[in-house]
Amino acid sequence: MPLAELHLERHTPDATVTAMNDLVEVYANVYNVPPYIGDPFFTPAMFRDRLLAATEMAGFECLTAHTADGVMIGLVHGVTLSVERPWWPSLGDHRPKALITAAEAGDVAWLRELMVLPQHTKLGVGRHLHDEWIAGRGQSWTTLTCIPSNEPAYSAYLRWGYEVMGQIKHADDSPVYDAMFLPSTPR
Repeated sequence: MPLAELHLERHTPDATVTAMNDLVEVYANVYNVPPYIGDPFFTPAMFRDRLLAATEMAGFECLTAHTADGVMIGLVHGVTLSVERPWWPSLGDHRPKALITAAEAGDVAWLRELMVLPQHTKLGVGRHLHDEWIAGRGQSWTTLTCIPSNEPAYSAYLRWGYEVMGQIKHADDSPVYDAMFLPSTPR
């Protein structure tokens, strides 16, 4: 599908809750592959819980991609990075000083999740969602966490300019993630 035919929709926290069933359906289709199948951290119910919790965080926004006939094929969501998130200070001196200062000023976006249905990957949809979500935020930096074996996402983030700061865990039952950052276009 050409990107010109893609419809993007921005969702407030309330609109995200309203669209929850569609968002969970996309997640369930994307994560219905090894090594995620059977891992309790990656169930659709856990995604729903994490997404609902995210809607309560400062700066939450969800951006969805739809085909011309209205079918949701991808999404990205995130928040303003809180310096209180346990994974953030755990990186210590691995964080660039300018990024620490920006986070303290609320100038860092945390891209929590980006996904595209398998039948629509490798068409530029993920990159388009990523770039549009960041452009709409007005923050100078973007952070994300990614499981190193999550291909092709991990390699895409590196190609898009992200740099690895270190490794973290979001919870005791979560896998190990690489914490990454991307300086956004200067304002």
